[in-house]
Amino acid sequence: MKRSPRRIIKGAIALGVILTAMVFLVYAPIFTFQRVALDGASYLKDDDIVKIAGIRRGEPLFALKTDEVAYRLRQDLRIEDAQVRRVLPDTLAVHIVERRPLATLVTDYGYADLDRTGKVLAVHKGLAQMQIPLITGLNLHEKYVGDDVPDENVQQILAFLGALTPDGLAQLSEVSLQHPGYTIAYTTSSVQIRLGDFDRLDEKARLTQGFLEDQKSNPYPVEYVDFSYTTPFIKLKIQPKAPAETTEITE
Repeated sequence: MKRSPRRIIKGAIALGVILTAMVFLVYAPIFTFQRVALDGASYLKDDDIVKIAGIRRGEPLFALKTDEVAYRLRQDLRIEDAQVRRVLPDTLAVHIVERRPLATLVTDYGYADLDRTGKVLAVHKGLAQMQIPLITGLNLHEKYVGDDVPDENVQQILAFLGALTPDGLAQLSEVSLQHPGYTIAYTTSSVQIRLGDFDRLDEKARLTQGFLEDQKSNPYPVEYVDFSYTTPFIKLKIQPKAPAETTEITE
């Protein structure tokens, strides 16, 4: 069957209208990228996102491929994950998960900050103003910024630390691998938290978090707590006994 020339012309006109509308939609001044709605960031700012993603304000919003923008964001060492979507008429909504330093480990050249996955985020020659726990009993060799630390002991310690709140983490100064299978954490006030091996890790993290919160109001000085057993044990420091009251007898 032959198509009617009139139908062909009408179809071509309709297609042309659709294409024109699409071009207008893509390049209309009202639909140009102007703002970033950033969520999940503590350190990165809107301008950082624009720079990392390699985009420019004023670009057509629909010309920006959100999956490519998200991919470029994930390539930045500071960003663990990113999701990007358009919000009409002029906004990119960006949700990111920042990598945050969780612990510091001794290296051949100084100290390395690790995130929860074991990725090296930064290196230092000293420990000045350290705000995160130091992992001792282990040593990194030939690890640099951007490298991963797959060591199983390190991964287990990071999993424990990652289960604590930021406030709880700030109260720990050190996590020491005494020997394979036995770990002790130390608070900033030098209280031992004996963790033992890496079994029941979630439970030990929960007990540690509760203990650290109680320490803020606990009037009794603690020497150590032992969470290596299924029944936790707390040992208080020995306090000098108060002198016995005496009564003076006079005639």
